[in-house]
Amino acid sequence: MKGPAVGSDMSLYGVIHSARGIVDWPFVRPSRLKWERKRFLSPRSNGAYFGVYESFASARTALPASPGFNHEAIAREYIETRTERAFEYDYPVMLWLEKAFRAGAKSVLDIGGSVGVHYYAYRPYLDMPADLSWDIVEVPIIASFGRELAAERGALPFSFTSDLNEAIGAGRHDVWISAGAIQYFEDAHPAKLLSHCAQRPAHLLLNKLPLHDGDDFVTTQNLGYGAFSPVHVYNRTRFIRSIQELGYTPLDTWDVHERLMYVPGHHECSFDKFTGVYFLDRTKGQSQ
Repeated sequence: MKGPAVGSDMSLYGVIHSARGIVDWPFVRPSRLKWERKRFLSPRSNGAYFGVYESFASARTALPASPGFNHEAIAREYIETRTERAFEYDYPVMLWLEKAFRAGAKSVLDIGGSVGVHYYAYRPYLDMPADLSWDIVEVPIIASFGRELAAERGALPFSFTSDLNEAIGAGRHDVWISAGAIQYFEDAHPAKLLSHCAQRPAHLLLNKLPLHDGDDFVTTQNLGYGAFSPVHVYNRTRFIRSIQELGYTPLDTWDVHERLMYVPGHHECSFDKFTGVYFLDRTKGQSQ
């Protein structure tokens, strides 16, 4: 349930930054935004963002009907591109996940974990517990592909569900991971999920988050293959503080330069990198 990369080259962002100024000229803005919207809806704009909205509901009214991530082609893309290698943005997650395993963690909840891409990509690098359990929350089609892939590759520690509330209600996970996914859930802010969890995880790994210094808003993204989705964008300070207030300490943050947010006509809503954060529950001690 991860969004496609828009780009990682800082020079690209420089070009985009210059284009923003042109879009914002009063006599150019209306026609330019009309062109940008048409471009956004085209098949060539995989990964592009458009619009600023107050809610998922209002964002959906601006989108054509689509299956969102519940799409066979998206599932196949993840199998082909994300199960065989780790990317640069994965290494901080692997570092803290290994420390969590050394500290005794044996169960993972992977929110939006696709077909199991994190397990497949990370296992060549990590000593994972022999009795590891790895539960994945995904849309039905991607979950189905994940089960088939697990069966093909032998006995693996996976279970799949499409019911996020059921997964967190079980309260049996030492680690929560969500890498580029939580923002695509309509009502799944991590602080809210943690507040409703029967037994909180000790370790919270959130990667590829759209955090910025402005206000929260919702935008829309072209996912490719004729699919679209609303996306939450969060105020950085409020997002981190909301989790701290529940007793978690942000032990590490890192920049994700492979993701950028450019919203045509909204300079204040555009930024050149996403963010990763590792939180540890203070009530459960320090990572080893």
